[in-house]
Amino acid sequence: MEKLIINGGKKLGGEITVHGAKNSVLPILASTLLIKGECTIHNVPDLADVDASIKILRYLGAKVKKEKSTVTVDASVITENHIPEEMMREMRSSIIFLGSLLSRTKEASLCYPGGCDIGVRPIDLHISSLKKLGAVITENGNCICCSASQIHGTKIILTFPSVGATENIIISSVLAKGKTTIINPAREPEISDLAAFLNSCGAKIFGAGESTIEIEGVESLHPSAHRIIPDRIVASTYMSIAAINCKELIIKDIKAGHLSPVFPVFMDMGCKLYVDGSNLKMVSPNRIKRVKNINTMPYPGFPTDCQAIVMAALTKAKGTTIIKESIFESRFKHISELNRFGADITVNDRIAVINGVKNLYGANVYCTDLRGGAALVVAGLSAEGITTVGDIYHIDRGYERIENSLKQIGAEITRTDTD
Repeated sequence: MEKLIINGGKKLGGEITVHGAKNSVLPILASTLLIKGECTIHNVPDLADVDASIKILRYLGAKVKKEKSTVTVDASVITENHIPEEMMREMRSSIIFLGSLLSRTKEASLCYPGGCDIGVRPIDLHISSLKKLGAVITENGNCICCSASQIHGTKIILTFPSVGATENIIISSVLAKGKTTIINPAREPEISDLAAFLNSCGAKIFGAGESTIEIEGVESLHPSAHRIIPDRIVASTYMSIAAINCKELIIKDIKAGHLSPVFPVFMDMGCKLYVDGSNLKMVSPNRIKRVKNINTMPYPGFPTDCQAIVMAALTKAKGTTIIKESIFESRFKHISELNRFGADITVNDRIAVINGVKNLYGANVYCTDLRGGAALVVAGLSAEGITTVGDIYHIDRGYERIENSLKQIGAEITRTDTD
């Protein structure tokens, strides 16, 4: 096991670059199962979840090569239609292989996925949607077994704009017979990126990022190359670090449109934002101001993945901020760890009240999940003295060697084995 050691309270600054989006590359890697030929994916981050996806692809029979930030997948031959439990448990988004495997082999069996413990994330929407497309699904204990001689296009109305369910429907439908319409789909940029990749392979997907998506089934797909979009959550993490640790920070390789839900929050803090193409210059005040209310919502609302990260910055704001977590019911586990720094945060059900303090102090803390772990790094960089962050395997699921990136802007942070 490894941990991060941070000597905090230092002023940081300079330039930092955002890597490719985890939540984009994972469904795109899964979707390569639909394509008989070699696909090339660029700007792939070096993450534990990416490694888990590659392991699954190789197990299923695909040939995968990874060289720096480029991954090639040749799924010409698929030899398995079952994913072992130990592979599924490595990440929650492994459920995305259900649709791609079913579409490719007409049969699929897998176990319930793992990932972060941030509350119930039922896959009922995935299962009910696949059934509407013609799949026969049985659940046996912890396993899901699916079969479909032919996927048929249909109209699917999602009761909640689930990102994973939307991705599974899209992937399952591109080779379906007829047209599939998704009402109330997820609109996240990662959905649009998946559609862009599949369209480059010959799919016919219309309306990704809008309130209705239409997929006209095609007979086959062809190989293509694609560049993954920048990770908007990583960019938001760097913005949170800049808010309380930097006078000025330049964040490179961003898409400003994808960050529109978080920009107003940082502007309310008193930060000034200057966008120049794919670069963002952020100028922060001596002390940020409180943000009256933040409510997590599906895109284009404030992202739940940014809740913990922004909360870490607001622990040092002048005044009181109220954050409501509307997506997941157990996504406040990081609060007890933030309070170890001397933060003043109280919780009532899904409401967190953050009373800003002037100073944070180094502490021994442990990651409870991916974004909660990133929040501890944000706080630790600003805290006076030494902070140790344990269980950082959570962070490695979504941040590419975070300590190396932060050293580039002057952070005193090292990775070491736990005693």
